[in-house]
Amino acid sequence: MDENKKRVKHCPNFYRIMNFIFYEDDTLSKKIIDVYQKFVFEVDLSDKKNITKLEHFDTIVGKYIDDHAFRNELKAQMKRIQVRKGVSAMDAVVDWIFNVFDNYEFGYTKNIYFSRWF
Repeated sequence: MDENKKRVKHCPNFYRIMNFIFYEDDTLSKKIIDVYQKFVFEVDLSDKKNITKLEHFDTIVGKYIDDHAFRNELKAQMKRIQVRKGVSAMDAVVDWIFNVFDNYEFGYTKNIYFSRWF
């Protein structure tokens, strides 16, 4: 099987993410999608941990596209990212996104949201 097909096989949201239409001035969405694409095609598939990380990252970016509240939270949190010297910028961004997602999920499940019907 072609190497790229193997990668995309682990990413069920790949084509939906790559075809996501965002506003012209939404530079963060463009950068997140660029990081996603780079990560998908640069990750080492010989390690099971990397495959798990790839699948989790695919889920997170899929949630970014679907969930407006998470998108706003990630945009707010990305302003605080810090990349340490000696660490790959892409790895730092991916780890930061994982951290924001975990915090969002923890906060979201702790809070119960009631919709108001009139």
